[in-house]
Amino acid sequence: MQIVQQTKQAMRLGLLAPGDRLPTARQVVGMTAINPNTVHKAYRELEHEGLVESRRGAGTFVVRSLSRPETAGDSTLRAGLLQWLQQARAAGVDRDDVTALFTDLIEEYDALPREVSRPIPPDTNAMQQNSMEETE
Repeated sequence: MQIVQQTKQAMRLGLLAPGDRLPTARQVVGMTAINPNTVHKAYRELEHEGLVESRRGAGTFVVRSLSRPETAGDSTLRAGLLQWLQQARAAGVDRDDVTALFTDLIEEYDALPREVSRPIPPDTNAMQQNSMEETE
């Protein structure tokens, strides 16, 4: 459901945080022309997942965050992805091609055995290297 996906994406990116009020169903309908029942169903699904709570007479509020420091606007991971996107654009790769490539790589990555697909983070490699040098 698109409303659920968009709300979760906003939560992951830190655009919606605990305590934030979601637009009312009437506001969503006015902005998008989506059926009010669809909006209510999406909000119920988010509530069932423990992400929002409905407060009678007050609205629907975010109660849990999905954002992570790695996806924050100033993270090195985000900066690296932005640089990659700039290279793709310079190479003439359009949005649909980027989406297809990234989706394909995610599926390929997820299909790898866990020990291959989840490499040791660089900081851990450096710590292991240092401890091996100290023991020699």
